[in-house]
Amino acid sequence: MNNKEKIWQIVHQIPKGKVASYGQIAKLAGLPGYARYVGYTMKMLPAGTKLPWFRVVNSQGTISFKKGTKQYLLQKSLLEKEGIVFIKGKFSLDKYGWKN
Repeated sequence: MNNKEKIWQIVHQIPKGKVASYGQIAKLAGLPGYARYVGYTMKMLPAGTKLPWFRVVNSQGTISFKKGTKQYLLQKSLLEKEGIVFIKGKFSLDKYGWKN
């Protein structure tokens, strides 16, 4: 299994209503320190993927897309549909973070 497949398998396991950081995914895939690689891998997913890419967020408890962009608004709405509450553009990683 290559690194991208490992990342995809881990992202697939993130439960509904939970999020994981890029760094957390990298660590679980055996790639500590490769958070940016995880971001790149998520960016390269094909359109219409069934993988819950939107559950992967940054370690500050925010969405990495630029605020107000189409991608930002899509990710925010998908997370809110799963019950994640945003306060001033942030959400609680303590509350919504995936404890794997």
